[in-house]
Amino acid sequence: MATSQSSLRALTLGAIGVVYGDIGTSVLYAFKEVFVSGHVPITEGNVLGVLSLFFWALTMIVSLKYVVLIMRADNHGEGGLMALLALASMSIKDRPKLRGILTVLGVFGVALFFGDGVITPAISVLSAVEGLEVVTPAAKQFVVPISLIVLLALFIVQRRGTGDIGKFFGPITLIWFLAIGVIGAVEIVDNPSILLALLPWYALRFVVNHVGMAFITLGAVFLCLTGAEALYADMGHFGKLPIRIAWFSLVLPSLVLNYFGQGALVLAHPTAVESPFFLLAPNWALIPLVVLATAATVIASQALISGSFSATKQTIQLGYLPRLSILHTSVRDTGQIYIPVVNWFLLIGVVFAVGLFGSSTALAAAYGISVSLVMIITTMMTFFVLRYGWGYKLPISFAATGFFLTIDCVFFASNSVKILQGGWFPLAMAGGLYLVMSTWKQGRRLLKRKLLIDAIDLNSFLEAVFVSPPVRVPGTAVFLTAEAGTVPNAMLHNLKHNKVLHETNLFITVISHEVPWIGMDKRLSIESLGHDCWAVTVNYGFKNDPDLPKALQSIKGRGCDVDPMTTSYFLSRDTVVPTIGSGMALWREKLFAQMHLNASGAAGFLNLPSNAVVELGSKIEI
Repeated sequence: MATSQSSLRALTLGAIGVVYGDIGTSVLYAFKEVFVSGHVPITEGNVLGVLSLFFWALTMIVSLKYVVLIMRADNHGEGGLMALLALASMSIKDRPKLRGILTVLGVFGVALFFGDGVITPAISVLSAVEGLEVVTPAAKQFVVPISLIVLLALFIVQRRGTGDIGKFFGPITLIWFLAIGVIGAVEIVDNPSILLALLPWYALRFVVNHVGMAFITLGAVFLCLTGAEALYADMGHFGKLPIRIAWFSLVLPSLVLNYFGQGALVLAHPTAVESPFFLLAPNWALIPLVVLATAATVIASQALISGSFSATKQTIQLGYLPRLSILHTSVRDTGQIYIPVVNWFLLIGVVFAVGLFGSSTALAAAYGISVSLVMIITTMMTFFVLRYGWGYKLPISFAATGFFLTIDCVFFASNSVKILQGGWFPLAMAGGLYLVMSTWKQGRRLLKRKLLIDAIDLNSFLEAVFVSPPVRVPGTAVFLTAEAGTVPNAMLHNLKHNKVLHETNLFITVISHEVPWIGMDKRLSIESLGHDCWAVTVNYGFKNDPDLPKALQSIKGRGCDVDPMTTSYFLSRDTVVPTIGSGMALWREKLFAQMHLNASGAAGFLNLPSNAVVELGSKIEI
């Protein structure tokens, strides 16, 4: 029992550090953005109304929608948009058209997530470093350079992994939540009437009395919800219970205390609206609070960057991105990975965002629209899981998701007002990435169709070869083929140039499934083709780490023993030639051909040894 309680405490602390970093740092800018533009006058009714909107937004969206409802929709214990997409797709597998629409929505949602991966580090670090302006106005000119230095250092250290510094995430973020709760509570003590905003009446009165102003204000109120998706996305790392305990026992109370403290401060001193968070602190605590805020935003950014690496790996295994070089940064935790291409693209995007917008206030206009769209997509997918996956009646499914979908759509509509002011930025990034992902998926489909047309049946080919067999050489040859039962080009080239055949030949087909994990007991199937030739299928879930040599170890004792010391891996690398009339625009064909050319290939992705032989294949017109 003691061990179980200790494990629960450790997981809860870990959840505080990883899951809640993003939503926890929203106190730096969310409340300020409502009033700093001057569109909402600072009156007691307005402040109470806005605070009531903050509280009930957190209650409805985070507490009820995510913690109570959506966290129930786990895919074998895993959460996140890709896991939910796989779950929803399996729920409607007998409805191909509907499944296709959901897939498009899900992939676009993943693209939006990557856009969020650029905005979050930029706005979080900028808002923290801007606290220096409260210490001394002369620091204003140094805010952007210091922010860029912090962000550059953050992305540079990604290669080292989060194992060494990850153990500090929980304690630092715990201190952060305690600190923001305390400084908010101190201000509330001076004006306890601010707690009236807990009543929904004040939110309703604000909306009814100021419909137009309230609609625009909701875009800023939504900033307090950014990061809510992490509760579901990181469910597989920590479990439902630790995430729920952390939310209700620490995170929610600390956020509410701080937002209400900022409201009380602004009511007492309206000029404090320029930086209400930092002005909550006494003068002696300003610099320590800036340092703590910077650390908290770095942790929040780190968690999102790591999430981007994981999402990329899952997207690759579901066939929407080419295989990229994936490096493991821990010998103990296979989930700790580093993808260089993604890391540097994120850095370029973050630097561009900081340089383009220059302040957290300007970036706030760009923030929110992508997150609100992701929330809409998540709610829609949850409906299909409830209705078709779990078999709930239509009225119950509508009632459970329709209420939240309405709220999501209202928030999105409010955020849409900011498209021309900066909201275009994450949408443009998401649109570009979706174009890349859909091009790769469609290009692979066209390539597969072309390869099948020209494919040679493996069994017939082997029968013909062994009529007059070539020289057999010692060792095992492993040939990778995209389609089971077809002759891989690498084998044709090996026979043509070397005129030999290994004693043992394995024809491997790797299949990625729409489930997060596939255990070792279902990892591999093997079929004898005669003459010491074997057809092998290796199965992975989208969260499994592909490791072909390790998977092949389970062949031992099944009629075919593989000695790693005498095993050679052969891959073919075909050149794609774009042509007109394949079913895809020529410029997209060229994009796919370039992506195919630059892809890292199966050798690194499947953890093949460095001596794997890559045979130059033929030119394939699509």
